[in-house]
Amino acid sequence: MRTLLLTLVLASPLAIAGPECTTADKAQWQDQTKFQEALTAQGFKIKKFKVTSGNCYEIYGWNKEGQKVEIYHDPVSGNAVKTKIEK
Repeated sequence: MRTLLLTLVLASPLAIAGPECTTADKAQWQDQTKFQEALTAQGFKIKKFKVTSGNCYEIYGWNKEGQKVEIYHDPVSGNAVKTKIEK
């Protein structure tokens, strides 16, 4: 029974879900290409870019210091909502 419960909890989408970034209509979101270009101009190197189920722009790559990062951005404001830096 414990194994089944643990399996259900770990398999739950909520167990691996990222943040909820916005509820704004997609017409209000920044253009994906321009958003990535702006990050690149700030010194980021983007390996992967995606739109999450929580309505975030998520990037995997490196910051200007060369640290590996995973960052969730609000697609309307462009602000970072959650940042993970590998040390």
